Amino acid sequence: MTKDGSSAIQDHAVVSHEDWLSARTAFLAKEKEFTRLRDELSRQRRELPWEVVDKEYVFEGPNGKQTLAELFEGRSQLMVYHFMYAPSWEAGCPSCSFWADNFNGIIVHLNHRDVTMIAVSHAPYAKLAAYEKRMGWNFKWLSSFGTDFNFDYHVSFTPEEVAAKEVFYNYIVQKPDAPELPGVSVFYKDPQGRVFHTYSAYARGIDILNTAYNYIDLAPKGRDEGDRKQYWVRRRDEYARKGE
Repeated sequence: MTKDGSSAIQDHAVVSHEDWLSARTAFLAKEKEFTRLRDELSRQRRELPWEVVDKEYVFEGPNGKQTLAELFEGRSQLMVYHFMYAPSWEAGCPSCSFWADNFNGIIVHLNHRDVTMIAVSHAPYAKLAAYEKRMGWNFKWLSSFGTDFNFDYHVSFTPEEVAAKEVFYNYIVQKPDAPELPGVSVFYKDPQGRVFHTYSAYARGIDILNTAYNYIDLAPKGRDEGDRKQYWVRRRDEYARKGE
């Protein structure tokens, strides 16, 4: 791949069907090994220790005020996508919007596996509701404005932290790209009503949650981003306006 992100596929090897099948079959062995390793990694993830959530967080959403425990909606597992939307922003993050375009259709399937999935952002709920209407989403999206939730789960940062260029994100201290960053956190509620934090992932750790990227990875050009990361991503109603 060249530095500007374009793949030099015009000089790619072209072979007979027999040679193509031989190369593809050999590569299948590597894919199967990756699948086995991923299954083992998932097993180990489920065995990680948990921590008790002993702070009460109150969110604002389509059903008014709700605590973290109430967001499970009768299920024992809760997944929270940390959607980047700072209180001062007039629209949600384009990259998080790219991720969120994958959410609507999967919620019903997660529900039938005892999983409730929601998104949480730092911006006030009125901004979330307006943006949600613009984008045509219907997954549950709540505001953590006025609470410590985003800060406690290391996806929002204070002005002082941003100015000092030192924030704790993705389990290390690093320079922030923005006052908000993405992630996903998972919680469990036991029959006694106790809530536990079981897992959080950030940065490239949430790549696997983007269905579109998983398809793009199968294409000949792949992500075709080079060192420019997601330079091409727009909110889906903005591509036409930019002539792309």
